Amino acid sequence: MTDTIEPDYLQPHWYAVYTRSRHEKTVAEQLVHKSVDHFLPLYETVRKWKNGRFKVNLPLFPGYLFVHIPLRERLQVLQVPGVVQLVGSNGVPLALPQAEIETIRDALTKGLQAHPHPYLKVGSRVRISSGPLEGLHGILVRKKGKLRFVVSVDLIMRAISIDVDASEVEPTK
Repeated sequence: MTDTIEPDYLQPHWYAVYTRSRHEKTVAEQLVHKSVDHFLPLYETVRKWKNGRFKVNLPLFPGYLFVHIPLRERLQVLQVPGVVQLVGSNGVPLALPQAEIETIRDALTKGLQAHPHPYLKVGSRVRISSGPLEGLHGILVRKKGKLRFVVSVDLIMRAISIDVDASEVEPTK
């Protein structure tokens, strides 16, 4: 018996989906109806309006969500109202490293507080040495007296920050 290896376009990979402004949740709902595996990372924040302050869940990556599909099934995603395109280069969607999506999903599942953060290309590179994110590499920043660990998704040039304790990080080269 010989093992057959499927071509890469038949294998599911994570792709970033660029959406119309403020359509991330609507697109996610449509993907549920189409049974498309997707991930829309959200964070909770408080917004103030004329009639009071309210807790709301907003996308961690405004304008983006992620789908886990074989590339040949991209048309069912592209046909969803509110979807602009799959992120890529020269019109070809580029797969995201699975580890990036798993890291974000794991951090949120473990209840870590995450917030959108400006994308950083340069800065102090660090490695988490202990705790639930052990082994993860990123950038260390300080905000309001707290240390935060920035996880960047290079393909879509977006990042999130996660609160960390100084004892959990070590510098990398």
